[in-house]
Amino acid sequence: MNTINPDKLQHSKWTAARPEAGEKHFIVVDLLRDDNENVAQAVLEAVLTRRRITLAWRELKNDDIWRIGWQ
Repeated sequence: MNTINPDKLQHSKWTAARPEAGEKHFIVVDLLRDDNENVAQAVLEAVLTRRRITLAWRELKNDDIWRIGWQ
């Protein structure tokens, strides 16, 4: 399990454990917050294709899917 502080996710780098379509490296480009200003979702952008995906920030804790940094 990755340890994450959601308030420090902005501009962090991630590697997909099982890359699809050559998209292996991602950067957090935006954080979406709920009504109480808590981080709810993270927007990741693939470095190679610039495709964006939005996911619950807690999904980044799963090291079977995501790895911290570029590897």
